[in-house]
Amino acid sequence: MKPLYPELEPYRSGWLETGDGHRVYFEACGRPDGKPAVVLHGGPGSGCSTRHRRLFDPDIYNVVLFDQRGCGRSEPHAAVTLDALTANTTAHLLADIEALRLLFGFERWLVFGGSWGCTLGLAYAQAHPHRVSELVLAGVTSASRAELDWLYGDIGMMMPDYFEAFRAGAPSGEAGIDMARAYAGLLASSDRDIAARAAADWCRWEASLVEVDPRSTPGPHWRDPAFVLAFARLVTHYFSHDCWLEERQIIGSMDRIAHLPGAMIHSRFDPSAPLWTAWTLSRAWPAATLKVLDGALHSATSGPMAAAVVEALDLFGTTPR
Repeated sequence: MKPLYPELEPYRSGWLETGDGHRVYFEACGRPDGKPAVVLHGGPGSGCSTRHRRLFDPDIYNVVLFDQRGCGRSEPHAAVTLDALTANTTAHLLADIEALRLLFGFERWLVFGGSWGCTLGLAYAQAHPHRVSELVLAGVTSASRAELDWLYGDIGMMMPDYFEAFRAGAPSGEAGIDMARAYAGLLASSDRDIAARAAADWCRWEASLVEVDPRSTPGPHWRDPAFVLAFARLVTHYFSHDCWLEERQIIGSMDRIAHLPGAMIHSRFDPSAPLWTAWTLSRAWPAATLKVLDGALHSATSGPMAAAVVEALDLFGTTPR
């Protein structure tokens, strides 16, 4: 199994001043004159990790990582203030990606995304196909209503004990996107205890999806109250608004990027993201490959999934910029 690259420190870091009240943290690793790439983390609200850096060969890539609005090291932080949800939509994130590309002076770059980062990466490529050299997507999502209904409703049939507790945290939420809206209301409460309890309930459900595989345990960030509150607020903020995407917008716009080289990596039994999405995208994306892993988890930075991501990035590292 292909290992991750060694620990790597950024050669540059700073904040992108967006002009609308946000400061977006970014960092760059690898070769300053290397092949440009950008990392789009999951969530929304997970933030980038040091393991994302290790997916890229530092002798080949010049990779930019950033914490999306409201999370990680970006300011304002969604655990501190609800102001972090203002001017925080998919369109704003797409503008941030373009602003970072211009800041670094890249003509084009490879786009890597994991989970929600896949949706964001596909939306970015469809909006700016001439700015993307390749896409590598792991744990593929498109933020369709069917996916959200599965994640916060239908999958409860497989784990009714966990789902019953999740649903009890927001009695007015039926399932799917309604659950996200119900929790978003609780998370916006001025009563910090109510918001904290809702965040804990929401993230307990998210963590339970990881626990479906006995080989995996939730990471330490799920025990960090600030991470938990920010993550829950951002996820429910985005999902309760359908991520500001039209239904099936991503799948229905694949003709815009059908020519772009791509690699999709997905776990066959990923509880967080049914294989159907990646399979459907592959039918409309002739220039991309789909690798289905039988023994992998959802995370793009660990196990067989990470190894497959590194292999795809190594392969694209040999292609012209």
